Parts: sequence; C-alpha cells; structure tokens
Amino acid sequence: MTDKYALFLGCIAPLRYPGIEKATREVFKALDVDLVDLEGAGCCPAPGVIRSFDQTTWLALAARNLALAEKKGLDIITICNGCFGSLFDAAHILHEDPAKVKEVNKILKEVGLEYNGGKIKVRHFADVLHKDIGIEKIKSKVVNPLQYKVAVHYGCHFAKPSKIKQLDDPERPSILDELVEAVGPKSVNYRDKMMCCGAGGGLRTRANDIAMKMTEEKLANVKKAGAQFIIDVCPFCHLQYDRTQKDVPGYDIPVIHMAQLYGLAFGLPKEHMGLEAHVVPVKL
Repeated sequence: MTDKYALFLGCIAPLRYPGIEKATREVFKALDVDLVDLEGAGCCPAPGVIRSFDQTTWLALAARNLALAEKKGLDIITICNGCFGSLFDAAHILHEDPAKVKEVNKILKEVGLEYNGGKIKVRHFADVLHKDIGIEKIKSKVVNPLQYKVAVHYGCHFAKPSKIKQLDDPERPSILDELVEAVGPKSVNYRDKMMCCGAGGGLRTRANDIAMKMTEEKLANVKKAGAQFIIDVCPFCHLQYDRTQKDVPGYDIPVIHMAQLYGLAFGLPKEHMGLEAHVVPVKL
C-alpha cells in the first residue's frame, strides 16, 4: 500500500473552506498516511471552463501540476471531484498520446519543467480510503460513532468517465455510501441522487439562476428523504449546497465534506474541522 501522496489542494478548499484541508490532513495522519505538500501547484485547471476553450492550454496547466508530483516521485491525492477529473483526464490523455506530451513539454520547458507521462497516478481521497486503507481500518479509528441520517452526494466527476476511472458503477455507485456508514451514519436514498449539484461546467458563473434551480431540486429531494446532513467529497459541490441555501428559502441542511465527517468520528478537535465557516451552521 502506498502510504505517501502529494496533496493537491485545489482552489476552493484553502480559500473558502480551510476546515476541509485541515480535516484531510488530520484524518490521513490518524490513518498513518503521509500527505506531502505539492509546493507551487496551481489550479487543476477547472475542467468545465478552460478545457472547453483550449485543450492545449488546459493540458499544459494540468501537466505542470503532474510534473511537480512526478519530481517528488509521488502519486497525487485530490480532495475535490473537479481537480480529480481534470488531473486524471489530463494524465490519461498524455499517457495515450506521445505527440501531445511533446507539445505540452514545449510549453513546460519555459518554466523549467518536463512531464514524462505515465509515471504517477491521480487518486481521489475517497478511492484511497476505500481501496487502499479499507473499511476495517477506518472502523478501528472511530471513537465517536455518528448516529445521523445523511444524504451522500457523489457529484459529476467522481466516477465518470467510467471506462477510464473504473472506480464504481457510475449509475449506481456505493463507495461513498460504504465510507459514510463505516463511521456510523445511515446513508439514505433520495430521488435524483446522481444529479449534478448545479454548479458544474461553469453554470454557477454563467447562469446562476439555472444553477440555483438545480440545487433547489436536489435540496428538496434530500429534505424529503429526511436527511440531517449532506455529505460531499468536493469543495465546489460543498460551496454550491452551502451558499445556495442562504438565497433559497425553506432549507437548513448543513453540508459536511467527508474529511470533516471522518474527523468528527475519529474524535479530532471539532474546532479543527472549520464547521464555523459554513453558511448553514453544523449543529451536532
């Protein structure tokens, strides 16, 4: 088992929800996994925006991050679906197309970097928890079993494109539900569970009214299912659920990133989880 990874923080967590970063670091430390800072890393870059305009630019920016991890000789671990999707897809494309590697390296040469391609893997932290660490070890670390009904949100970039990621059944996944229930909560089923949070693909910026309608529909389904919390594995989904509720009346469903959930279950200091930074208060 790999017990050391290059931690890719992305943009949203350190800037808007630093508790997600803190919780991630402490949870993996408790699980005997060393997360090494990826100094100098930039945006992943956002898969729904830059890639849509210019693939070479997107690939070069992603490859820069991959090259930084390659210099450390470590696989990358992400705490965000968007970062995971962008970096994973870029690594896959470059692995399959040597011509694109040459094209990207011409750009990277200007900043003193080179990406060799195929030497490192891009991992989502939830996949590492499930496949590498395992449910039994996770259960052994629980000192504060959490007895809640929660709604798990998978998000768009976690399991898809399924043919290259091969994490789980993309239409009926179970990994996140199993990880949640390993620390106590009951994962409830709800209508349109696999629907986007509403923010993806730049929709939150380009057409926020539509994004809010999508989020409100998901919130309605979660509320109807009787969930006390929404559990996510992506800071951008996290932001969309949390921030939208201040503008949509009738909802008061706290949002918790899975790293924060694990921190609470592992008995780590509540003040380290950054729950006070949420728009919707997390009352435990």
